[in-house]
Amino acid sequence: MTIVGVPAGWPATEEQARAVQDELRGRVVLDEPGPPPGTGRVTGVDVAYDDDLDLVAAAAVVLDAATMEVVAEATAVGRVSFPYVPGLLAFREIPTVRAALDRLPCPPGLVVCDGYGLAHPRRFGLASHLGVLTDLPTIGVAKNPFTFTYDDPEPARGRSVPLLAGTEEVGRALRTRDGVKPVFVSVGHRVSLDNALAHTLALTPRFRLPETTRRADALCRRALREAAAEAAGRAAQDSTTRQPPTS
Repeated sequence: MTIVGVPAGWPATEEQARAVQDELRGRVVLDEPGPPPGTGRVTGVDVAYDDDLDLVAAAAVVLDAATMEVVAEATAVGRVSFPYVPGLLAFREIPTVRAALDRLPCPPGLVVCDGYGLAHPRRFGLASHLGVLTDLPTIGVAKNPFTFTYDDPEPARGRSVPLLAGTEEVGRALRTRDGVKPVFVSVGHRVSLDNALAHTLALTPRFRLPETTRRADALCRRALREAAAEAAGRAAQDSTTRQPPTS
C-alpha cells in the first residue's frame, strides 16, 4: 500500500488555510456553463476516514453520463492532512482526492463532489477548491444545507428553491425524488448553477443521491477497509518481530 504524502507547504494552521482560501477564491470561474448534462463523462469523488489509524481513502469513479455505466475508477490512501475544522474540510481531503484523480486512465469530465462549492461560509468549499487546483468543471452536491437556510421545495422531483446566506443565493435545495428530502447543489468551478441542477437530476434516476456519489462512497469505504486491514497486519507482524526470543 502506497500512502499519499502531505504536499510540501500544505497549510498546517487555520490561519494558513484561510489565507489559501482567500488567495484561491478569486480564481473561481463562474461565467462558463460547463459540459452539457447527460453527455460525456462525469466523475464522482468521495473520501472515508479512519481517525484511529490516521488514514483517509479517496475514490474517483468515472461514469458514462448517458448510460451510468462505470468507465474507470481509482483510489488513493493518504494521511489525514489537516485537523478537523468546519469550513476547512477541503484541506483534509484534497491531497488524497487529487491522487485518486491522477490515477484515472481517462479524463474525468465534470467532477461531482460530496460537499459544497459556493455554498460555504467563505464561498470556497471542496468543489470550488478542487476545481481551481485542477481546472476541471466541478459541482457540489451535499446531503445537508450546512449553515444556510431554505424554504421546503414542492414535493415533485425537479423542484428547487434558493439556498440562502441572508439574502444571497449560494446554491439550490433540489428535490431529486418525489417527497424525499432535497439535496443541496452549488457551483464549484466552470459550471453554471442551472447546469449543476440539470447534471444532478440526470445523475439521480433512481435514488436521492447522484450515482457518482453513491459509487464513489462505496469504493472509498472498501479502499479504507483494505488499507486498515493491511495496516493492522503490518502492526501485528512488527509486534511479533520485536518480541524477545525465548530460551
